[in-house]
Amino acid sequence: MPRLETLSEVERKSLTFLPCMEFESTPWAPLTKDLSQCNVALISTAGLHVRGDKPFITDFKGGDSSFRVIPSNTSPADILQSHVSIGFDHTAIYKDINIAFPIDRLRELVERGVIGSVSENYYSFMGAIRDPRRVVDDTGPQVAQRLKDEGVDLAFLVPI
Repeated sequence: MPRLETLSEVERKSLTFLPCMEFESTPWAPLTKDLSQCNVALISTAGLHVRGDKPFITDFKGGDSSFRVIPSNTSPADILQSHVSIGFDHTAIYKDINIAFPIDRLRELVERGVIGSVSENYYSFMGAIRDPRRVVDDTGPQVAQRLKDEGVDLAFLVPI
């Protein structure tokens, strides 16, 4: 994320006055089993998708609030990023997808017995969405239902 002082006055004011959603409560579901028996999903906001899948759309009018399904057995070489942002340098992600989507690290945790298994699918959203209401009201609950249907016990969220 760039420092405010490095941005133009217009960009600074735009970010400073960007409205943020406020919630009455915070949803919480306590973990009811040992981590070594949990089925773990991965969710990122890096705008990732599988090679050949539809890229995220950058419209600069609020952002793409859709999501992409990334099967957990996907090779890291087949995961692409279509997120466009002035907020971060993409170089590290191009060198190692695990920076934004620790797919190999989760596999290692399964091998070491730290977590029980990885979910059938992982999910990616586009970050830098100016108005997240559609994610909160629509696509977020869709992914939550998919995770529930897949028997996921916990999700590892990687905000980008």
